[in-house]
Amino acid sequence: MTLPLSVSLMPEGPVAEIADLAVLAEELGAARCWVYDEGLVTRDVYVTLTAIAARTQRIPLGPGITNPFVRHPGATAAAIASLDEFSGGRAFVGIGAGGGLTLDPLGIERIRPVTAVSEMVTCLRRLFAGERVDHAGHAFSFRKAKLDYARPGIDIILAGRGPRMTALGGQLADGFNLSYIHKDLLGSHTRSLRQACGDRPFRITYSTMIAITDEEYDAARAQLTFRLVDSPPEVKELIGMTPEHVANIRSDLADGGPRAAARHIDPDWVSSFVISGTTAECAAELRALMADNDIDEFQLPVLDTEGAAAFIQRSAEMFRP
Repeated sequence: MTLPLSVSLMPEGPVAEIADLAVLAEELGAARCWVYDEGLVTRDVYVTLTAIAARTQRIPLGPGITNPFVRHPGATAAAIASLDEFSGGRAFVGIGAGGGLTLDPLGIERIRPVTAVSEMVTCLRRLFAGERVDHAGHAFSFRKAKLDYARPGIDIILAGRGPRMTALGGQLADGFNLSYIHKDLLGSHTRSLRQACGDRPFRITYSTMIAITDEEYDAARAQLTFRLVDSPPEVKELIGMTPEHVANIRSDLADGGPRAAARHIDPDWVSSFVISGTTAECAAELRALMADNDIDEFQLPVLDTEGAAAFIQRSAEMFRP
């Protein structure tokens, strides 16, 4: 049975351990396996994905989420096409603008991110189709570029929180990942996506932390640090996040990382973005959010290898009939 649940694995531990978790996810019936692309913060995303492809047989797999800035999109296209070939046609690619956790340590400034993502999607589509690509953009360029071994129609899934990226996803992508969205705004996001994509197949994924234990709640609070400072102004206004909050969080992120910055995250903010409570309460809330907002898949963030197998098994049980 394929569950409306996918796993998103943060490769902070050894690649072999991450592959073990992907094998478990496939055995449990997970719909997809995503691997975070966080640059220097984690193991390499494509080495990890290849190890997973070698250990699994059925589960679709891809980066969640890569961006147009860390790697040239041509290098990304070659990596995805190679992964797809090696895995027997199971690859997809998740694309977003890239966040501070990934870009800041590399000294990369995110300039005109929506334009860069749009151009990346268009160029990848053409490369996957075997076309010759010429493109002069502000973030990257191609000169008579061609990819001879790609499968046409590899799924491209966008991710983001702002209205411009959501609109772009509905127009150009095969699906959209709504990550750490304020629960009150989920409905407007999904309605916008469904309207933009029209009648063509389109898969909406929702992702946030599930916090049942105190340790999981603390981890969720830490995850919100870099996500909230990158959120659109209207979200910050909705939760009462001031420029002073943003400055304090950014300062602690630079000095000590997400766990150090978590002290600035108001508990009221956590409840607006995170699924928390008992196992039964979390399962009920997840099912209701997905049904009420026309969501196809829940993407489970798995951020640490310690206790991850039990965490994945517990989450899978939430989605069984």
